[in-house]
Amino acid sequence: MSSLPKPKAQLGGALDRGAAEELARTLRAVADPTRLQILSIILGSLEERATVSQLADALGLRQPTVTHHVRILLDDGFITRQQDGKLGWLSVDPARRGAIEDFLQ
Repeated sequence: MSSLPKPKAQLGGALDRGAAEELARTLRAVADPTRLQILSIILGSLEERATVSQLADALGLRQPTVTHHVRILLDDGFITRQQDGKLGWLSVDPARRGAIEDFLQ
């Protein structure tokens, strides 16, 4: 009686499909020059936070354009938003700070 070869296990360290899709989504979020600039501006600011208006001024872009990029960063968890009266302050999520600093080097 012949035995069929056993299926090979995934290579050590190989990403499963779900992990690969999540990583691809994360990389798409930071694979844009404007979004990288937004992250660097926030980290480089005195209080490590900024408003959309401040980002728009620093980048020379219109607020709707900056808001679009901010939404992508918020959705992927790179930044957080804290309301303070009429102002919404954007900060780098502490859990993602190390990864962001690595991207920016």
